[in-house]
Amino acid sequence: MKIGIICGSHRSNSQSGKVARYIENALLTQGLCDATWLYDLGGNPLPLWDESIWEGDEQWQQILTPLSEQLKSCDGLVVVCPEWHGMAPAGLKNFFLMWTAGGELAHKPALIVTVSTADGGSFPIAELRMSSYKNSRICYLPEHLIIRNVDTVFNEDPAQNKPDAQEYFDDRLAYCLAMLKEYALAFRQIRASGKASLETYTSGM
Repeated sequence: MKIGIICGSHRSNSQSGKVARYIENALLTQGLCDATWLYDLGGNPLPLWDESIWEGDEQWQQILTPLSEQLKSCDGLVVVCPEWHGMAPAGLKNFFLMWTAGGELAHKPALIVTVSTADGGSFPIAELRMSSYKNSRICYLPEHLIIRNVDTVFNEDPAQNKPDAQEYFDDRLAYCLAMLKEYALAFRQIRASGKASLETYTSGM
């Protein structure tokens, strides 16, 4: 079992990155998977999508092939997304444009975790559920997690964390990650059935 974590912030030293690393550690320490892969857009920005991807452009292949291999090896994903001006960051939406006919994300469960320094975080969930699944075929869990006032939780120094909030989010995160594991196990059968082939319809409707 391998779980990928996508950090959707393209800022360096972001709060989203902090949360993504915490989630990666939780997955491993709780024994929910055998391996993880963390991809942080803050340190690995992708060029803007263009149609040369469809033409097998060599420069694009050099960028995307290693990522494609990692994504294909993942059984499930966690998408960590900050709220910027009530939206998901452009870099994260650009990330989802890359994965279509290759099936890297297709019929794999994903947990959305949004991050806000205040009381936001709900708008990116609606945005990702509405527009990022069509051609990627990613399957979001009905559960999600909104980390509000993120600067008060998930810090490496426990003294910087608000105890009640940290306890709540730890419990809620453990619940969501355990559910993600069960979905990941079940979706293996869906992909293996052959009924989810992308050859007939490469694009969603």
